[in-house]
Amino acid sequence: MKSAKQARRAGVWGRGAAALGRRAGAPERRVRLGAAGGRAAERSPRASAPRRGAPRPSSPGSRSRAPRTSHQLRAKFGSASPRPHAARRGRGARRPPGMRPPGGCEVPTARLALLLLPLLVPLLGAGAPAELRVRVRLPDGQVTEESLQADSDADSISLELRKPDGTLVSFTADFKKDVKIFRALILGELEKGQSQFQALCFVTRLHRNEIIPSEAMAKLRQKNPRAVRQAEEVRGLEHLHMDIAVNFSQGGLLSPHLHNVCAEAVDAIYTRQEDVRFWVEQGVDSSVFEALPKASEQMPLPRCGQVGDRGKPCVCRYGLSLAWYPCMLKFCHSRDRLTPYKCGIRSCQKNYRFDFYVPQRQLCLWDEDP
Repeated sequence: MKSAKQARRAGVWGRGAAALGRRAGAPERRVRLGAAGGRAAERSPRASAPRRGAPRPSSPGSRSRAPRTSHQLRAKFGSASPRPHAARRGRGARRPPGMRPPGGCEVPTARLALLLLPLLVPLLGAGAPAELRVRVRLPDGQVTEESLQADSDADSISLELRKPDGTLVSFTADFKKDVKIFRALILGELEKGQSQFQALCFVTRLHRNEIIPSEAMAKLRQKNPRAVRQAEEVRGLEHLHMDIAVNFSQGGLLSPHLHNVCAEAVDAIYTRQEDVRFWVEQGVDSSVFEALPKASEQMPLPRCGQVGDRGKPCVCRYGLSLAWYPCMLKFCHSRDRLTPYKCGIRSCQKNYRFDFYVPQRQLCLWDEDP
């Protein structure tokens, strides 16, 4: 009969053999992928971890756990980033060469200015008319401010001044169309039944020697803006008989500036027959112009200053003056240069007198002289 010690030993070995037999036929267990996607690591039956809640063996005879491999550590704690420099750094950490800070572009200031220059040029007013304001002395001795604008792209010049009586006089030179436009905004006399203001427009042919080119006008500067300018040359009076009316709706065919300049003078735009012939030869449609009534032996038209009835037609006269404008370029000679060069301008004063038809004496109340 076996002793109790031998029986216990046989039972332990029996249970162990049975357990080994069951495990021999079972498939191998594998661990799941770690949180960071590490490679799977196999577990041997002896190295398998006990179930959750089961007590760990603490007997002196139990075997110690084998050290974990790097694959097992990654499976438990997650794998590290494959690029160390992509990890978050502290404020004082050193950045690898060639890298930019988060959100920074590190574009040099000069290079940034050159890149933005094409976008800033339209905002800074490139191509806008150049303006010059000068103080000028009028023929009666009074001083007023005159505005001169030059548009090189449109090849045009405009001049504007206000007379002491409040009349606003403007002059526009269109070099592309050989057209010059005079406009006068005359304050009305309300006590005589006139409107707040009356507008007149006179359109004539522009000759090249009348005023300096638009490119030269755009470059004009003055050292002392407070200085009072007086014309160096006084040109003779020009008396013009305006016997043709300009159709405002078709006026853009004559000059693109006419619609803007003469917007207040729709029914009071006048020109001359000899200028009309020149423009028609240049290709302007004749529908732009309309003939005005003329004086004849059967129906003489008197001057408005000689008409007492304000409802009768007459010939009105209006005079205006360009007190100061750059009429010529000055050329200087030098020993260092073979050809003359531009060295300044010459200023002129010019007076005009316009005679034109009005259907009522009421439209020409300023013409009091016979």
